[in-house]
Amino acid sequence: MPKKPQSVLLLIPAYNEEERIEQTLRDYAAYFRANYAGKFELLVVLNGCTDNTLGIVRKVSQEFPEVKVDDIAAPIGKGGALIEGLRLAPIADLIGYVDADGATPPSAFHELIKRCDEAHCVIGSRWLPESVLHRAQPFYRQFASRCFHFIVQLLFWMNIRDTQCPAKIARRVAIEKIHHQLRIADLSFDVNLLYALTHANFVILEVAVEWTDKLGSKVSSSFFRNSLVMFLSVMRLRLVYSPFYKALKPLRDLGDMLYVWLQAPPPRKGDSMRDR
Repeated sequence: MPKKPQSVLLLIPAYNEEERIEQTLRDYAAYFRANYAGKFELLVVLNGCTDNTLGIVRKVSQEFPEVKVDDIAAPIGKGGALIEGLRLAPIADLIGYVDADGATPPSAFHELIKRCDEAHCVIGSRWLPESVLHRAQPFYRQFASRCFHFIVQLLFWMNIRDTQCPAKIARRVAIEKIHHQLRIADLSFDVNLLYALTHANFVILEVAVEWTDKLGSKVSSSFFRNSLVMFLSVMRLRLVYSPFYKALKPLRDLGDMLYVWLQAPPPRKGDSMRDR
């Protein structure tokens, strides 16, 4: 008897994406309707949108009922939106996420799904020799990416070449077990997710991905501030997994002030025993 295809829940975090998200939603919904035999749902998690992103998502969902939306009024950050979306892991066999700009085409995400029998979490990588980059990131972002990778490797030793590629999918059992450890609400969320999985002894598979850097990136428009926030978050995450975390509450309070100063979403409270 053929194996029943696994159900998939795909998350797309979105903040003011009215100009880019419609084509992404149509491409993914149409592709998986035609090429995937299992149940496929796409959930757009809006956080603090002030444009017409919600209206566009609702318009697409009228044509593609598999597209749904969770409208969160507060600007909780990309990581915060994904933490909220990942709470729904129990409703699907596999749960993953991509960006709203369509940098990862649906066929490339489908390839990640096909590899899920090999690991608990499969992640796309733009830094493997087999990766296909139709348009690479600007040089300054590539340089910053490699500097960030060096810091992450130094702090966490995960041996992952591209922690930040927003094309990831994981099995339900893995997300359910580590969800309470997810607290980083900014762009360093990916490091939080991957280290929580690694710390819990889940297997992560990094595979080459097809990728096109899209114009209009919000990361580029606030590059310096985002870089500072990401550095602050990975340092804080390292302390969370250290034996000194409880003794460093004054530093955590200072860190919370820095998030406010940088106008960034602060880390959420995770395991209550660790946050006392």
